[in-house]
Amino acid sequence: MDTRKLGFTGPTVSQIGLGCMGMSEVYGPADRGESIATVHAALDAGITLLDTGDFYAMGHNEMLVHEALKDVARDRLQISVKFGALRGPAGEFAGMDTRPAATKNFLAYSLQRLGTDYIDIYRPARLDPNVPIEETIGGLADLVKSGYIKHIGLSEVGSDTIRRAHAVHPIVDLQIEYSLIERGIERDILTTCRELGIGITAYGVLARGLISGHWSKDSGKIGRDYRLMTPRFQGANLDANLALAEQLRAIAAEIGATPAQVAIVWVAAQGKEIVPLVGARTRNRLTEALGATRLTLTQAHLAALAKAFPPDIAAGTRYAAEQMAHLDSEKPATR
Repeated sequence: MDTRKLGFTGPTVSQIGLGCMGMSEVYGPADRGESIATVHAALDAGITLLDTGDFYAMGHNEMLVHEALKDVARDRLQISVKFGALRGPAGEFAGMDTRPAATKNFLAYSLQRLGTDYIDIYRPARLDPNVPIEETIGGLADLVKSGYIKHIGLSEVGSDTIRRAHAVHPIVDLQIEYSLIERGIERDILTTCRELGIGITAYGVLARGLISGHWSKDSGKIGRDYRLMTPRFQGANLDANLALAEQLRAIAAEIGATPAQVAIVWVAAQGKEIVPLVGARTRNRLTEALGATRLTLTQAHLAALAKAFPPDIAAGTRYAAEQMAHLDSEKPATR
């Protein structure tokens, strides 16, 4: 497994990371034993970066990660945690709280659930509209000094917020959606991060499975699958996006790879500072994703993909309207 460094001041991590959210909720039923086996298989394959959030199934995901890592040396891996999202007893989201006092509380619970003394990268899940980002980052900087977190990251924020945060304390990476059909980061955020020496951990590299080659109009019907409530997975949008997936399937066949592998390696090919996160929930899906690390796209391949997938090609927004309104990353930069 090759490695990549997150930003000028961040850790060196595996060239792809494992996103663990789907092992606990959002994407329908998941099998606990298979999830743990998948984490073990990822570590055995050389993946060192595991991504979770304290609000994923209200702490369940952190406890699952803890169980999977109980016999693993802590210095073998990096754990990335998102915090700050508030949820109610029915699972509903109830805003953000990134005040320094609240952050300390969230961190204390995460350390306990994960069974660790420190977290490698700690990041607010979204921008809190009620707390200046300088205040949030200042509180995190204090936690770096005390040794409870090693690095500070950000998630789904725009260039202006990135600059303000980085002025308070070095930011090692921005976690943001990036895929063949979601390229909003290319408008200005990617340039800003490169200028400041901030890495990118890209989630949604398969557009939540939409361009994986495994999704169909009959998928997601078992259990509560969040994707069915998002615009890109509904009605005419889904038809249009599945047609894009078929274009990717055709290009992948010419390359001699699967659509998922091509989608993953395309993201990785956009820059050495970019680390794709794969949300594999089974060993089979993980094995497929790992195949991307052995794949190289030629200039001809990249040209074919650029022609088939120009910016803004996806039908529908990546989140429902009420969630899009909370994405600071969707706001235009002022400079």
